[in-house]
Amino acid sequence: MTKILIDGHEHDLPGELTMLQACEAAGAEIPRFCYHERLSIAGNCRMCLIEVRMGGKPGPKPVASCAQQLKDLPPVKEGQPLHELITNSVTVKKAREGVMEFLLINHPLDCPICDQGGECDLQDQAMAYGHAKFNRFEENKRAVTDKNMGPLVNTIMTRCIHCTRCVRFAAEVAGVDEIGATGRGEDMEITTYLERAVTSEMSGNVIDLCPVGALTSKPYKFNARPWELTKTESVDVMDAVGSAIRVDARGPEVMRILPRTNEDVNEEWISDKTRFACDGLRRQRLDRPYVRRDGKLQPATWAEAFAAIAVRVKATTGARIGALAGDLCAAEEIKALKDLMQALKSPHMDCRQDGSLLGTDSQGNRQARQSYLFNTNIAGIEQADAILLIGTNPRWEAPLINARIRKTWLRNPVRIFRIGPAHDLTYPVDELGANPQILSEIAQGHHAVFQTLKDAKHPMLIVGPQAYARADGAAILALSAQIARETGMIGPEGQWNGFNVLHTAAARVGALDLGFLPGPGGRTTHGMIEAARSGELDVLYLLGTDELPSYDLGQAFVIYQGHHGDRAAHRADVILPGAAYTEKNGTYVNTEGRVQLGRRAIFPPGDAREDWTILRALSEHLGAVLQYDTLEQLRAAMLQDAPHIAHKDLAPANPGADPTIWTRIGEEGAIDGTPLKAAIHDFYLTNAIARASQTMAECSRTYGRGGMTMAAE
Repeated sequence: MTKILIDGHEHDLPGELTMLQACEAAGAEIPRFCYHERLSIAGNCRMCLIEVRMGGKPGPKPVASCAQQLKDLPPVKEGQPLHELITNSVTVKKAREGVMEFLLINHPLDCPICDQGGECDLQDQAMAYGHAKFNRFEENKRAVTDKNMGPLVNTIMTRCIHCTRCVRFAAEVAGVDEIGATGRGEDMEITTYLERAVTSEMSGNVIDLCPVGALTSKPYKFNARPWELTKTESVDVMDAVGSAIRVDARGPEVMRILPRTNEDVNEEWISDKTRFACDGLRRQRLDRPYVRRDGKLQPATWAEAFAAIAVRVKATTGARIGALAGDLCAAEEIKALKDLMQALKSPHMDCRQDGSLLGTDSQGNRQARQSYLFNTNIAGIEQADAILLIGTNPRWEAPLINARIRKTWLRNPVRIFRIGPAHDLTYPVDELGANPQILSEIAQGHHAVFQTLKDAKHPMLIVGPQAYARADGAAILALSAQIARETGMIGPEGQWNGFNVLHTAAARVGALDLGFLPGPGGRTTHGMIEAARSGELDVLYLLGTDELPSYDLGQAFVIYQGHHGDRAAHRADVILPGAAYTEKNGTYVNTEGRVQLGRRAIFPPGDAREDWTILRALSEHLGAVLQYDTLEQLRAAMLQDAPHIAHKDLAPANPGADPTIWTRIGEEGAIDGTPLKAAIHDFYLTNAIARASQTMAECSRTYGRGGMTMAAE
């Protein structure tokens, strides 16, 4: 600890703190443009100047407080007063005014038309730390040509003040060295490599980092002002990470989505799909019920739709009714659908559209919760010193988890191995090939990777959908669990647990927790599809189920409940319009088992309703009335199936190396030698909302198979 005076008051602070951090810890406000807590120090804006008095003597000039740590100060000699940091002297005020005047020399006076207006650091700090004198610069202002950064980031580079936040973010966090500076002095320009789009799934974060209006959102351009928007804190459903977001809406329309800070999950970043797919919320929406008559879907009332369903359901038995839950569903409607199926005496229900057997064994017995969670926790990745990736491409399946792995690689000596198809993950990986049979060698200790994992203090593995969604996925899970046990990845209770399953569906863990799985004699997803084709299933209820491997469902009566006219809606016999994630209050459980709340920002369009209320109303027409009338009652019923849902925003603790848990994961069996294949072929078009988005369609054309694809074909 270092004793130091800050504005006349003594403080005892860690020597590793920068002077800027020390001043803010003492309650002083320090302006800055280039400094950011999650990026390396640049020290090039000079706005954070303070005065340093060493031993009672003033320094020769103000110091950039972001670029010097307290421990860099010389020791205090005996008899001398403590060193002092001064943030409010006349010298400091004059220095900041000079820096602000310099920054405004070439800045264009286009604040009235700038999308950064109302959220601009330059505006705020010019008012707080600038001066009211006329600018002494009389020469012509410089002009800079706007750059091409792709379909997401709009550039007006004449506004740029060269803070280099975007450059450092691209190189350090995103891992793509495609933004940089050319020229020197007045000729310096921030640009992209060869004027091409930035090939990162996190490029939109430079919009939040930019302290001026040089980098703004291209889809949001000239659409709204921040003071017009209603701001709602919620959670993302584009993947299973559960990023903290803020939904900004105006009237009935979501205008933009921004990140919120959650150190344990997404820090303060979000993926481009999370940020920019929101225009898909207002396109291709289902806003009224439909019933198929004479081979065509025709508009109907709610009563007519319910009556059509009731006729078909009452004409069959529960043994010939099935239900599937989709990837974007909240836990509330999953619970309501489960209770409805049980009331109809149907054992056929499943939440695993990809056909995996996570959460159950081949006999349908439920396995421990830890068998399908990301047990290390997302923040725990930073402790890892050896990582084995099994059938996963985290850059597309979970960009925020990939960013954590990259952060770990930058800071720690970590070895990363992968079994699966090769992709650029923005950090070096030891490729072990795509044949999953190599897992047997590792599990038996016949491969060098085994010893590396065993010697590591915090080893971990990540099993992805390329592995567990295969026909032999249960065997791969069993071998992965064996590797975890044999290499010491699973420590004592409450300590390190390196066995991780990476999900890609926001609804999956919550549905597994609630037990939306086949009952005794029940069919899995593939079993229900085959039964529908063969005529063994009369009714199939699809709750937001848009990613099925096949929609050849024979003559089965198909009910689709969802918010977009996507794939399943075209096959449906009855369509019930539901609410998207921004239009309802819902509970989601992310891949690490953290329970989070999504909150309603706008109301569903037209006659669409919240999904659980649709199921509650339908249950009356089917003669199987659900025993809850309010959201609070429904959530109380959810606790009977999953008591941990009461604990919001808490990641579950490691239960320890209990053999009753860790020896029963997956199923022993032979592994097919077929190489692992990519689970996601287009990052930007993975769900119904994204497929309805024009912005995501443009990204797919730019970065996907027709453009600069990242995946190795």
